[in-house]
Amino acid sequence: MAAFPPRSAYLHIPFCHRRCFYCDFAVVPLGDRAAGEAGAPGAASIAAYLELVEREIAASPAGPPLSTVYLGGGTPSLLTPAQVGRLLAALRRRFGLAPAAEISLELDPASFDEGRLAGYLASGVNRVSLGGQSFDDAVLVALGRRHRGADLAEAAGWLERARRRGALISWSLDLIQAVPGQTLAGWRQQLRRAVATGAPHLSVYDLTIEPGTAFARRLERGELELPEPEAASDLMDLTRAELTAAGFGRYEISNYAFPGHASRHNRVYWSGAGWWGFGMGATAAPWGERQARPRTRAAYAAWLGDNLSEGRDGASAPATPAAHQTAGLPLDELLLVGLRRREGVRLPALLTAAGFTPAERQRALAGLRRRLEPWLTEGLLLEEGSRWRLADPAGLALSNGVLRELLDWWDERAAADRRSSGAAPPPP
Repeated sequence: MAAFPPRSAYLHIPFCHRRCFYCDFAVVPLGDRAAGEAGAPGAASIAAYLELVEREIAASPAGPPLSTVYLGGGTPSLLTPAQVGRLLAALRRRFGLAPAAEISLELDPASFDEGRLAGYLASGVNRVSLGGQSFDDAVLVALGRRHRGADLAEAAGWLERARRRGALISWSLDLIQAVPGQTLAGWRQQLRRAVATGAPHLSVYDLTIEPGTAFARRLERGELELPEPEAASDLMDLTRAELTAAGFGRYEISNYAFPGHASRHNRVYWSGAGWWGFGMGATAAPWGERQARPRTRAAYAAWLGDNLSEGRDGASAPATPAAHQTAGLPLDELLLVGLRRREGVRLPALLTAAGFTPAERQRALAGLRRRLEPWLTEGLLLEEGSRWRLADPAGLALSNGVLRELLDWWDERAAADRRSSGAAPPPP
């Protein structure tokens, strides 16, 4: 799928004020008073980390100008506008930035003001993802968030004004649904407040309990009561109905946008195309093969030292095996991310790209039809010529069942291949 150097880059900024109760990302909490200004708590740590990231960028194999850049975290708005500008300059030196590149920055409502936003826009940022999660103060406290509903409303106002005067091409608001104690009436109010901000893009995620998080520990102790599956499904149905009525199109399971405001960068991930990734915990797939960076600063620094080799231009460049230039993401991953999109996947083409012969492709398609027959019969999964997609909304709402079946199918096929070749099973 990704035979050419990518045109997208993700930069991971791990610093945040505190770790939210549901968060399992690679983050470095600095404390509630931390900020990116010189002399502030955490300033030295941030500066040292950015030097590592700039080193990795300079060491990267050259590629074409970038069409999308995404600075995520953590809390990238703990960086000063000048620091964001430095990172973008490093990308520009190594790759170049396309004239109409989408440059996205995640912002936390409690970590910036309108003046700081102006600085980010002047540095080159033209799209913002605002991590609001909720306008309800009780929910924000329960999630471990630092900001409050009034902070979110104020930040949203700054962003919408910037968009209306042309300083932002778009901005997105993140919300979390299916939190403990959530009711349909309360969630409807949250959705309508989100729509009223004018945000042209909304990302609405189900609360998931990841191992090792504060919420996981509370759940194990019986201290966390989550909505029943039927109630969570009702919340998702309400989200779709409210946002559709407001003019949003659902282009991925968790993402809604007005026409022209879908995230170009996120579409790269879901399409199976390659991308560069820089920073601790970042995942890259420059030629389609995932490459994960270590999740701590010390391990990331050591990884840089171990993996950089002298490049032709005097910079240190990671070795790029020729095989990576034609490798692609595994078929199971392409299916999983592809079926999250409203348009689905062209399954025969994916099988061909994965190396299936025509006969193998036909057998695989027949096997998948048998395995997924209940969803096909109920109209939750649609086979439209060569395209397979989940029906909207019912199929997307029940996507986990289909995706689990696909994973099981792929695992069984891989196990059969190992048995036939006499290869040892993978480590547990």
